[in-house]
Amino acid sequence: MPESAQLQQAQTPVRESFGSRLAAAMASRGPLCVGIDPHPQLLVDWGLNDDAAGLERFSLTVVEAVASLAAAVKPQVALYERHGSAGMAVLERTLAASSEAGVLSIADAKRGDIGSTMAAYADAWLRDGSSLAADSVTLSPYLGFESLRPALDLAAQYGRGVFVLALTSNPEGKSVQHVGGDDSVARRIVAAAAAENQRYEGTLGSVGLVVGATIGSALGDLDIDLGQVRGAILAPGLGAQGATPADLRATFGAAYPSVLATSSRGILAAGPSVVGLRAATEETLGGLRSE
Repeated sequence: MPESAQLQQAQTPVRESFGSRLAAAMASRGPLCVGIDPHPQLLVDWGLNDDAAGLERFSLTVVEAVASLAAAVKPQVALYERHGSAGMAVLERTLAASSEAGVLSIADAKRGDIGSTMAAYADAWLRDGSSLAADSVTLSPYLGFESLRPALDLAAQYGRGVFVLALTSNPEGKSVQHVGGDDSVARRIVAAAAAENQRYEGTLGSVGLVVGATIGSALGDLDIDLGQVRGAILAPGLGAQGATPADLRATFGAAYPSVLATSSRGILAAGPSVVGLRAATEETLGGLRSE
């Protein structure tokens, strides 16, 4: 091993894997991820300006309200990018605040590329010392699952995680993800994630999947078994997008214990009051926990 690689390995802290940390958070708090989605209209509804100052007030209020209740928070990166460098600085502070508050963060960036470009994305979102480092990041595998290798390996090195897009609920997704029938693109992504999680011990590996809460019968139609993955299933769509806890149980079946349900607008609409946001979070958690 080259001396530089040996030095980097020696300096990398020994940290519990992201999958193990997420499993513990879901067990103790419940299987809920709160999306931090500062849409322009939500900022207005909260009485905030659509600028960096409003963005920061919105984001830090959400973290304050839900950090002790949710297993994770998920800032939507695009809604920070639209404010330029000032918005990205707010995102950095939001991620830091989440870490300080003890709640896991998922940067919803959906990055995907090849070679040195993918390595740069991985460095930005997953390396210790990066101002954008989150506990995990969402990735797009549609340049080939193996194109994600720099992020997969860096996540493992630093005890962080990734969530790979597999089955999304937008109608356009079917034109790519469902292609192949019994050997669909989505099924291959699921199998690749399962193979990657073999490197991890514990209840959950650190390679999760993004599977929409409103995909209906797609898992059965494509003969996809999420139980083989041994990773968390990030399921956006709970609440304002129409999915209920009962829908989640019906859609995911035996894999439901691994589902990390995501609610954004359904909870954020209860702001700007911290008390209102906490009440909406607790109500959502109650539905997810009930049999």
